[in-house]
Amino acid sequence: MLDVIQRDAFAYFAHETNLADGLVADTNSGHAPSSIAAIGLGLTAYPVAVVRGLMSRPEAAQRVLATLQFFWGSKQGPEPDAAGYRGFYYHFLDQHTGVRVWECELSTVDTAILIAGMLAAAAYFDGDRPVEREIRELAERLYARVDWAWAQNGGATVTHGWKPGTGFLPYRWEGYDEAMLLYVLGLGSPTHPLSPESYPAWCATYTWRTVYGTSFLYAGPLFTHQMSHVWIDFRGIRDAFMRGRDCDYFENSRRAVVVQQQYAIENPHGYTGYGESCWGLTASGGPGNVTREIGGVSRRFFGYAARGVPDGPDDGTVAPWAVVASLPFAPSIVVPTIAHLWQLQLGGAHRYGYRTAFNPTYRTPGGPADGWIAPWHCGLNQGPMIAMIENHRSGLVWQLLRGCPYVVAGLRAAGFTGGWLAASPSDAGG
Repeated sequence: MLDVIQRDAFAYFAHETNLADGLVADTNSGHAPSSIAAIGLGLTAYPVAVVRGLMSRPEAAQRVLATLQFFWGSKQGPEPDAAGYRGFYYHFLDQHTGVRVWECELSTVDTAILIAGMLAAAAYFDGDRPVEREIRELAERLYARVDWAWAQNGGATVTHGWKPGTGFLPYRWEGYDEAMLLYVLGLGSPTHPLSPESYPAWCATYTWRTVYGTSFLYAGPLFTHQMSHVWIDFRGIRDAFMRGRDCDYFENSRRAVVVQQQYAIENPHGYTGYGESCWGLTASGGPGNVTREIGGVSRRFFGYAARGVPDGPDDGTVAPWAVVASLPFAPSIVVPTIAHLWQLQLGGAHRYGYRTAFNPTYRTPGGPADGWIAPWHCGLNQGPMIAMIENHRSGLVWQLLRGCPYVVAGLRAAGFTGGWLAASPSDAGG
């Protein structure tokens, strides 16, 4: 089952990537631009594909190189038609021209995901062939070009992004979220690192809660407990915050999974299908912004939303990919849920596997028995399934980044100690 899920998820990157520049479509809708986060996840998926026999090493290396060559050669500047600025890149790029679309922001966290994918690929392609040497050289240059300190905009924490003409967005990465990866990479930079106070300033915005008898560092949607873990092995390493609570971020994610399942069992709003083997609330698409009366109850549904537990929003939409990406944390809970969702055959036997989300409460006459099913697949959902299945099985991606001196330096700068980190080089030059 895991073999097939991994294979089908990788098929997305095999078929939804522009081979000329390596840009990956955000969705397979046929008209979507490229998402730089999806590109980072695709770069991470190529080593897994080679190890699992889904692609040859030379083919994967060539795809990675084309991607890095595009980003190194793309236009950097404050002009609206550039691909990036100060080493960061715009959230969405035209898949064919590589130019910013939708007047989107220069995204700090999505750039971090892109850079993490580059570093993972560079760590894997460690051979002497010219293509692999160039991969490593370009990944180093692209990482070194990111001006993380600039993104603080004079504050302690990091801003969400920047736009030409209007400048920095008013929001900052505060509160526990997927920005852990951003802070680690920013602190580990050999050229433009974040200021030392950035990480403790971020941690100071955390919220520790007890939900259904489980105490953990709170974040509602599952993806916030997963995304940084795609690349960084947090097992047994702790920062000051976690040392104070005798916990680590891996264990914290396990607890978040337990809370997700318990919420579905409790099912406080009475949604169809929720239970021990049907849970998984995260940022995902949904049936749409509409209110309908179902079974005598007025239900409000949403389109794309960061669904979370226990505070919501919750409209009965479940994301199977978020369950799969939880596999390393709590396999005894996750595997039976994957098996249940697998049996539902959501959306039929699509070559990309699981649809991104479904809502068994939102049913229409003559529609699917399992209710609303997302029409498209999304690169941002496919990538974590590939990587986290592999991390559970072999630890491949974790091992690659554990050997990256910049990740080690970033973790140390953030105050992490113990575990595997104790045996790692002391700095980026080690």
